[in-house]
Amino acid sequence: MENIQAQLTEFLGPNALIILVGLIGIFLVLVTLPILLKKDDDPLNRLKSSGHVADKKTAKGDKLRQASSKDKLEKYSSFLEPQNEEEYSAVKLKLLQAGYRGKTAIRTYNFLQLTLGILGLAIGGMYAVFKMSQGTVETQELALTILIPAGTGYMFPKYWVTRRQAVRQEAITNGFPDALDLMLVCVEAGQSLDQSIMRVSKELRSGFPDISDEFEMVGQETKAGKDKTTVLKDMAERCGVPDITSFVTVLVQSQQFGTSISDALRVYSLEMRDKRVMRAEEKANKLPTKMTLATMMLTVPPLMAILIGPSIYAIVKNLT
Repeated sequence: MENIQAQLTEFLGPNALIILVGLIGIFLVLVTLPILLKKDDDPLNRLKSSGHVADKKTAKGDKLRQASSKDKLEKYSSFLEPQNEEEYSAVKLKLLQAGYRGKTAIRTYNFLQLTLGILGLAIGGMYAVFKMSQGTVETQELALTILIPAGTGYMFPKYWVTRRQAVRQEAITNGFPDALDLMLVCVEAGQSLDQSIMRVSKELRSGFPDISDEFEMVGQETKAGKDKTTVLKDMAERCGVPDITSFVTVLVQSQQFGTSISDALRVYSLEMRDKRVMRAEEKANKLPTKMTLATMMLTVPPLMAILIGPSIYAIVKNLT
């Protein structure tokens, strides 16, 4: 045992036993994790799903998710998906606003967080072992070396979805005034609101695919017989853009009070064009402030070199 300890100390440094125990612990976690996640079918659950036993908790759980025989992560759904309805709805809405509408989006999102976190932990552990083999490493530095890659891997899917959500909302905001103008032209030409929405979705496909997908989904759901008010409110919730929410409110109120849709669209499209101009003016007004630092860093040093450089050269030449 002393010889083994001496060899480990020579290879891994003075903290060889701590590193060895940590590596064994990580290995055991990786080995036992698939066993813990494995979930066999319970005969009682099959009876409940066939309707022989009515259970309110099971019924509530079935509403949160739909089983699919083709999904390999279905047996891990109780671990990879939130069991609370509010948390499940919040994650689902965030993924919808980012453009991920698949039935298994939440499951895949949590699976990527777990996988990348474990992968980062393994990479950090290996790098920590390499650093300790090169010399003595402090405990705080060792902990940061292991935890930073794990935290980065775990948070990367969340950052990606948040970034994708912001980019998609910005694209919808930029394309919405053009969609309103085109919709107004279609309505004034004699088409109904449903036909106008479908035409807008086709015409804007090349320029603004995100808002085109939303309008296409509205048209398809309306054709399927879903209530128009519910369809429009669902679109506003999926987009998460204040302009879309206000537009849906205008259409719902116009439908409820029996006012002209073309007049409502004309007034609202004019307002959206004004807002787009104001957003452009706001960005233009911010530009000088953002360019001040870059201008100072890139302009002042060359200018000083041009103005003072010859004098400094002459002074140094006279002194030498």
